[in-house]
Amino acid sequence: MLKRLAALTLLVVAFCAAPLAGSAFAQSADPENTLLLQLKDGTVTVRLRPDLAPNHAERLKTLARQGFYDGVPFHRVIDGFMAQTGDPTGTGMGGSDLPDLKAEFSSEPFVRGVVGMARSSNPDSANSQFFIMFAPAPGLDGQYTVVGEVVDGMEYVDNIKKGSRSANGTVDNPDKLISMRVAADQ
Repeated sequence: MLKRLAALTLLVVAFCAAPLAGSAFAQSADPENTLLLQLKDGTVTVRLRPDLAPNHAERLKTLARQGFYDGVPFHRVIDGFMAQTGDPTGTGMGGSDLPDLKAEFSSEPFVRGVVGMARSSNPDSANSQFFIMFAPAPGLDGQYTVVGEVVDGMEYVDNIKKGSRSANGTVDNPDKLISMRVAADQ
């Protein structure tokens, strides 16, 4: 009886502590669908959502494994809205050499910490650029592809240098995405 009670107590403690474990817990949950973004202040852990956007999740992993995102600037950062990166030119007009992706829209809402794919006015134009939400933006719901969510390190996203509102969030001397890796490769 005592052994059973001890085992049950250990299980309850492990279950309750799991959310507190941060990125270590997220990585062990599904390392193949976990991205580690190294920012100037620390590591951000993103859980990809291949259940919502399998092609977009695969694209982010492919480019991360190629080192595509290393040193890429956060070229558009709007306080209270989102931080956008993934364009090596830093202009918002660039992308990878891979073909654009067809939209994978879902009913998942754009709330704080959600990672979405940037695109032009053409819904099927997402390529390499993505953004992380600072706050809810219901106007994006069903209009952009949700590809993941921050599960640890959102405070480091909050610290990304913000751009000018008059310049639609364009950032002078922007912070950079130091590196982005798939947790399974660590």
